[in-house]
Amino acid sequence: MIEASELTKTYHMGSVEVQALRGVSFRIERGEAVAIMGQSGSGKSTLMSILGCLDLPTSGQYFLDGKNTAALNDDELATIRNRKIGFVFQQFNLLPRATVLRNVELPLLYAGMNDSQVRKEGRQRAEAILNSVGLGDRLNHRPSELSGGQQQRAAIARALTNEPDMILADEPTGNLDSHTGAEIMNLLIGLNQSRGLTLVIVTHDATIAAQTQRIIRLRDGLIETDQS
Repeated sequence: MIEASELTKTYHMGSVEVQALRGVSFRIERGEAVAIMGQSGSGKSTLMSILGCLDLPTSGQYFLDGKNTAALNDDELATIRNRKIGFVFQQFNLLPRATVLRNVELPLLYAGMNDSQVRKEGRQRAEAILNSVGLGDRLNHRPSELSGGQQQRAAIARALTNEPDMILADEPTGNLDSHTGAEIMNLLIGLNQSRGLTLVIVTHDATIAAQTQRIIRLRDGLIETDQS
C-alpha cells in the first residue's frame, strides 16, 4: 500500500537549511500495523505529513496504492486525504462548538454531501460509528463536555466516517493518562484487526510502538532500524 523511496525533505529557514529527512525508504503492506518511532527532531512528524499527502518530499518518491503522489494535483491529493486516509491527532482537533455527532458528520460534507444528504444518508452511519467506539450516549455532547479519552474516541470515529483504507495516528495517546491511552491503543489495534485497516502510528513511546506489528525507527532523518 505504501512505498517510500529515498525520501528527503529540506526546509529553508532564512539562510539556514534544515534536512528533516535524508533518504528514507520502506514499505508498508495493506492491513499492517506499523509504528514510526523517534525522538523530537527525528523527522517522524515530517514523514507523517508526507504519508498523509499533506506535504510533498523535496526528492524521492512516495507511492500510495501504486500512485506516485508527486504526479497528483492539489484536488487529487485532497481526494486521497478525504477518501483513503483517516487522521487522528494528539490534540483531537474537534470543533468546540459542534456536537460529537456533527464533528463525525463533517468528513461527509467535505466529501461533497450537502446538509440534507448528510441528514438522510450520513447520520445513521455517523451514529453507528460512534456506537462502535463507545460514544453512543454522547452524540449531542460538545467536546468540552467529554473526557480526554472520549474526545480521542470521537476523533477516531471522525477518521472512520469515509471508510478509509488507512489510519494515520500522530501521538494518539500523548495527551492521555496511561490507562486511557491503553484503551485508545486497544481501540486502534482492534480496528486494524477487525476491519483490516492499515494503521500507522507516529510515537516516541516504546510501550505504544511495541503494540504494533513492526517498528520503523527514525533518528536524525534516517531510518535507524526497521524491525519486525
